[in-house]
Amino acid sequence: MYSDDDLDAATRAGVLSPDAVAAFRAFVAGRQSAFEADEESVRLITSFNDIFVTIAAILLLSALGWLTGKISPVLGGAGVAVASWAFAEYFTRRRRMALPSLALLLAFVYGVFAAGLGVVGVDDFARGGYGVAAAAACAALAAWGHWKRFMVPITIAAGAGIGAGALLALGLALVPALRDFFLPLVFMAGLALFALALWWDAGDLARKTRRSDVAFWLHLAAAPMIVHPVFSLLGAGGATIAGAVGAVAIYAVLAVLALLVDRRALLVSALAYVLYAATTLFEAAGSSTEAFALTALVIGSVLLSLSAFWHHARRLVLAPLPAGLRQRLPTA
Repeated sequence: MYSDDDLDAATRAGVLSPDAVAAFRAFVAGRQSAFEADEESVRLITSFNDIFVTIAAILLLSALGWLTGKISPVLGGAGVAVASWAFAEYFTRRRRMALPSLALLLAFVYGVFAAGLGVVGVDDFARGGYGVAAAAACAALAAWGHWKRFMVPITIAAGAGIGAGALLALGLALVPALRDFFLPLVFMAGLALFALALWWDAGDLARKTRRSDVAFWLHLAAAPMIVHPVFSLLGAGGATIAGAVGAVAIYAVLAVLALLVDRRALLVSALAYVLYAATTLFEAAGSSTEAFALTALVIGSVLLSLSAFWHHARRLVLAPLPAGLRQRLPTA
């Protein structure tokens, strides 16, 4: 299988002309389904070797971090970061292996963050404040540097997520009273990541380039930051009839939003809440022993049906929207 990166590299090397590559891509696109953009294709594994390399890298980095961490926490984090970068030079930059690249990126960001915490001497997040903020900011900057070098799609999401964490930690350090508003702040951070994901999506509505992969991971990072505060603040996850009905209603709104932006991350992130809420409703209706089984049956059927008729549902949701807005969203 040839990736877009392989074709671009062949063009730069003069093996293929830009016109030939463009014609090939048009030919392949013509053979594929018109609904391919709805599938949210994410390349993680090209062969079992991806899994093999990922497991080996995790084992090695874990051992390296533990052994060097016994000497110094700073050395432990720095060792993981340096080793992750070194491995990425081969497995990411040369071999273009997706799953190992993802694991190495996460290990690199974690290593920088852990080293930063070791430098500032912060080992308790409840007392972290400025130290946690500084360590997270360093990790976010390191993620940006990693992106410029390797351009692994998940990097932007990792950097943006830990950057949001840095701002939250700094805000809590500057204004301790903000601890009472932690969930709303997380919700706002999630909306910021969601907006960033939409910006990346807007540059590739056909879902054919790396921008779509970057947007996918941003949506995946933003979804729990949006969903958890909403359900928690509204009490929709509570074991009451009103809370259960509220949870189901919120999930329906999220489903419409997911259809609009053509991303399923919001539905997956809220799944645990709606399962719990629906179970509460079935118990209230008298089916206490079979409540969870009935819930799984209903929710599973709905999600499978939605997946099977995703593009038809999107057409129904997009139809009432103004033409100008529909042009900014993936076509159905």
